[in-house]
Amino acid sequence: MEKIDTLIIGSGPAGYTAAIYAGRANLKTILYSGLQPGGQLTTTSEVENFPGYPQGVDGNQLMMDLREQAGRFGTEIRDGEIVKADLSSRPFHCVDDRGNEIEARSVIIATGATAKYLGLPDEEKYRGQGVSACATCDGFFYRKKVVAVVGGGDTACEEAMYLSSLAAKVYLIVRKPFLRATEIMKQRVIDKENIEILFEHNTVGLFGENGVEGAHVVKRLGEPDEERYDIAIDGFFLAIGHKPNTELFKEYLDLDAQGFIKTVPGTSKTNVEGVFAAGDVADPNYRQGVVAAGSGAMAAIDADRFLQAN
Repeated sequence: MEKIDTLIIGSGPAGYTAAIYAGRANLKTILYSGLQPGGQLTTTSEVENFPGYPQGVDGNQLMMDLREQAGRFGTEIRDGEIVKADLSSRPFHCVDDRGNEIEARSVIIATGATAKYLGLPDEEKYRGQGVSACATCDGFFYRKKVVAVVGGGDTACEEAMYLSSLAAKVYLIVRKPFLRATEIMKQRVIDKENIEILFEHNTVGLFGENGVEGAHVVKRLGEPDEERYDIAIDGFFLAIGHKPNTELFKEYLDLDAQGFIKTVPGTSKTNVEGVFAAGDVADPNYRQGVVAAGSGAMAAIDADRFLQAN
């Protein structure tokens, strides 16, 4: 049984930044990088909006830089994942995928969120080559081009509006015959002249030689008047929601309706004393690398103050 000050579960900007701060605070810290070391940013080829990289940076490179920096300050970084976490009493008892047991005086959860995809093989094929789940991250690459956004809620409408200021044209592909978004968002999208809403449409595939060049769509799928055709697009954006990776902790932590960890406003504190949450796992609103990094710093500072007081 290993006894440590702080266990960080998850990598990505939140986990690695927490590790930098925890290491510099001289806390005995172990970080488990999880199934996707580096998190969602490793699926993005070019990151242009992370401060300090004026020429942009490859997502994998950015995460490698953060990982190296975290290691420099003494955090032990382990590949693999935590498979059991008992947060019912302190010190917290956790077990990794190799069966190693860890007793931690504080825990920082930075397990992120996973974008929901339609489940088409083509999404995997063109990931990073025209398929994206973040308009704010990748919209810039589609200036004066034609893009499609899938979804009918507030997120989809917000992404469509954001992209409409960059792209020449935006298709909003909506499965239902209506938008689920709030009235104000609906109206904005309807009024925007370069957004075309395709109601009762399903995307069944994507095509293109060197990246996405178009989508196969079906209007009124399965109905007698079903209609199949193709639209020419350069980018395909998914806005059907994110699933926070909170399965392991739901027994102990307060979650919102979508499963995101609730934190005390202005802090990284959860409802369990000594357990902190950082990054996308606790952020349904912004989902940006720089915001996650900032919340990772907050979590490590909160953990250090907690340990000093206890």
